[in-house]
Amino acid sequence: MDFAELMPLFRRLALQAGERIMEIYARPDFEVRAKSDASPVTEADEAADAVISAGLRAAFPRVPLITEEQAASHALTAQTFFIVDPLDGTREFVQRRGDFTVNIAFVQNGVPLRGVVYAPAKDRLFYTLPDGRAVEETGPFGPEPGALRPLRVSTPDNAALMVVASKSHRDQATDDYIARYAVKDMTSAGSSLKFCLVASGEADLYPRLGRTMEWDTAAGDAVLRGAGGRVVRFDDHQPLTYGKAGWANPFFIAFAPGVVLK
Repeated sequence: MDFAELMPLFRRLALQAGERIMEIYARPDFEVRAKSDASPVTEADEAADAVISAGLRAAFPRVPLITEEQAASHALTAQTFFIVDPLDGTREFVQRRGDFTVNIAFVQNGVPLRGVVYAPAKDRLFYTLPDGRAVEETGPFGPEPGALRPLRVSTPDNAALMVVASKSHRDQATDDYIARYAVKDMTSAGSSLKFCLVASGEADLYPRLGRTMEWDTAAGDAVLRGAGGRVVRFDDHQPLTYGKAGWANPFFIAFAPGVVLK
């Protein structure tokens, strides 16, 4: 894979998808339907999916593409693939909370090597450079990249940790796990932004004791890895891998190395 070609494409498609999402977000009303698993889907999900899918297939027709909106029709037969959540945080979108993201990732041999996470309502754009390092680009976002801020995870103080948790999916099990740590402060965020907060050093630890799918996490995982962070399975602290049958993730922990996991 030519990452020098891939990453500008990821950036451009994420911005284009974000533009379509915000056009719909600005309307006084938009269509919301329930999928077979009862999760919501909107016309913004579908519009963003169409933009990203068309762009990736045109540029890399031989690389398998898995997206949330099309995953039911795909069986994985390759170890190298794109995985996309065109609108992560649909509940936040519907409730107009702003914590939704566009997520595009490239996976090889179970590892998300490159990714982009764009939060159009918050004007935050995170991605990996061709060499794998993670950055945040500061807006406004034009055809060419603007100023870049290198991302690096924190050096955590285990006596005073910063923790980020899900905004829409927080539960007692998560609270009980967080209570094992000495926590200085907590914040909540929706979608894959939680990975990016750890990548930027704004949080030290993000535990997820709930259902997620690979397209929810791959891009944020890539950004966090590019900033020196780690994502491991909750049960055995082994690296979270991708390309699993059914696309479902186990519970996991994203963190800055130096956090002593409980």
